[in-house]
Amino acid sequence: MELFRATAFSWTHSISPSLHIPQPFSTCETRRFRVSCSSDQTQKANQMTVSVTGATGFIGRRLVQRLHADNHRVHVLTRSRSKAELIFPVKNFPGIVIAEEPEWKDCIHGSNGVVNLAGLPISTRWSSEIKREIKESRIRVTSKIVDLINDAPDTVRPTVLVSATAVGYYGSSETQVFDEQSPSGNDYLAEVCREWEATALRVNKDVRLALIRIGVVLGKDGGALAKMIPLFMMFAGGPLGSGKQWFSWIHLDDIVNLIYEALSNPSYKGVINGTAPNPVRLTEMCEQLGSVMGRPSWLPVPDIALKAVLGEGASVVLEGQRVLPARAKELGFPFKYPYVKDALKAIIS
Repeated sequence: MELFRATAFSWTHSISPSLHIPQPFSTCETRRFRVSCSSDQTQKANQMTVSVTGATGFIGRRLVQRLHADNHRVHVLTRSRSKAELIFPVKNFPGIVIAEEPEWKDCIHGSNGVVNLAGLPISTRWSSEIKREIKESRIRVTSKIVDLINDAPDTVRPTVLVSATAVGYYGSSETQVFDEQSPSGNDYLAEVCREWEATALRVNKDVRLALIRIGVVLGKDGGALAKMIPLFMMFAGGPLGSGKQWFSWIHLDDIVNLIYEALSNPSYKGVINGTAPNPVRLTEMCEQLGSVMGRPSWLPVPDIALKAVLGEGASVVLEGQRVLPARAKELGFPFKYPYVKDALKAIIS
């Protein structure tokens, strides 16, 4: 920059001391102004309007924060306006639209994309009633979203639906490796995922559909880790259950980035596994967690303790499956946290 100023100064005065030529400062300011205008126009051209269900959940909160920070318009589709207003106060999230069910139609019609994350958490104690609600909460909201998209006139129909599903689709195994081409399992969670995905697949064929099969999401203030850490502390940080089971995890930032990419990148369609490229056995997961937390890792957490906290929901952790994100890697998705040690360090530190 100093070289530029000296050269320009010499050049102006070599022509004529009395001739007024705009100084470099003015030229730089003009250039800056033009770049700024161009940048604003590009930003507006790239701005999306996105409707999000499940926005008050663990993943949804972070996704809304990311979309809002990047100046996209966000419609929070919720069943509880008061809850959503607490999580997204207007002073911190100006411009966000919070809509209860009667207003969902107007929000979806005119959105560029819809992200469907709604559903009762599975990491909870299961009863026959809870199991029914786990399935119905996903299918009911997905069905409503699909119907609203399909009923929209062509001019206001969203062009993309990113709909969550789960790696529970594959069932559990200590030996098999699953990718997007693998068949479905035959347990309760596999059944839930099949019906959930089948509902999303009813969307208009002109709408790009990305089905993200999400693994165990690791992050602060929620998800499986928040439930595991107290147990881990009580039992001196040993493995949960046998420790041999596979743990297909993903850092919260990576799943949010994957959903974000699926919204904007037309190559992202069909089934995409939302898991890190390096799943680990639960023993390793617990050893790494112990190392990061400065806890010993030798006394196993018994199955009965985990079931006491999670009921049948413990099967997600106790049975496990090894799921690889073949499609995301093929698409060149850049994982910020491919290794569990780095993910846990970032979360716990």
